[in-house]
Amino acid sequence: MAHRIERVNNLIRHEISELLQRQVKDPRLGNFVAVTEVSTSPDLRYAKVFVSCMVSEEEKRKTLNGLIAASGFFRNKLAKRLRLRRVPELSFQWDDSIERGAHLLQLIDNVSANSTPDRHSD
Repeated sequence: MAHRIERVNNLIRHEISELLQRQVKDPRLGNFVAVTEVSTSPDLRYAKVFVSCMVSEEEKRKTLNGLIAASGFFRNKLAKRLRLRRVPELSFQWDDSIERGAHLLQLIDNVSANSTPDRHSD
């Protein structure tokens, strides 16, 4: 059963990504929005769709509102494209793991730059 949910998660992630790139015309979704993960409940009734984009907090809010407003459109398209008895109800959530990773890399770079070894201390 877990393998089936994993396949459904991947299918939904792929299809929503395609729809965002090719068919969604909402100006709130004008930035490049990446679908990072989909987590479907075991009964396939609900799916959390995690999205990410490198934008300001205000743009994040607008993007999430746009995605929430388009959730019916996404479900309708998923119902036509996927062979599922029931298309899960979609809830969009922000995934800040890319931003956290970029911040950690910046911190590592700062530490590396500040801790150059003194080679003349012999």
